[in-house]
Amino acid sequence: MVKVLVDEFGIKSGYMTTIHAYTGDQRLQDAPHKDLRRARAAASNMVPTSTGAAKAIGLVVPEASGKLDGIAVRVPLLTGSLVDLSVFLEKQPTVEELNAAMKKAANETMKYETDEIVSSDIVNSTFGSIFDSALTTVKPTPEGNLYKLFSW
Repeated sequence: MVKVLVDEFGIKSGYMTTIHAYTGDQRLQDAPHKDLRRARAAASNMVPTSTGAAKAIGLVVPEASGKLDGIAVRVPLLTGSLVDLSVFLEKQPTVEELNAAMKKAANETMKYETDEIVSSDIVNSTFGSIFDSALTTVKPTPEGNLYKLFSW
């Protein structure tokens, strides 16, 4: 998703929230942990925490390096994740143009989805990313358009 945005529209800056299943680093019951939020029972709490995803994107897509930051929210699911990406772009495309670029880029690793799916729909998917076109939005601001895109 980020590679398509960089190539087609240019990224000025952005912030991502990764919403994903709890991990083995978390406690199943409230118990000691160096991170007080991760000390809470993973299966019954949404846990805001740090993520390395934004920095990792900069390694894979060098043109995005330093332009994105983010946070993770771990939720009581067994598996699955959703990326909520808010970005300011160099160009000012419409929602339709954004979705068209994602559809054109779809391949064996990134699926373009039009159905209104939920987390259980992506379990066992062979795609590395499922772009959720139904959730793409744009909000005009004094600084330019703020775009919100989602990928499972």
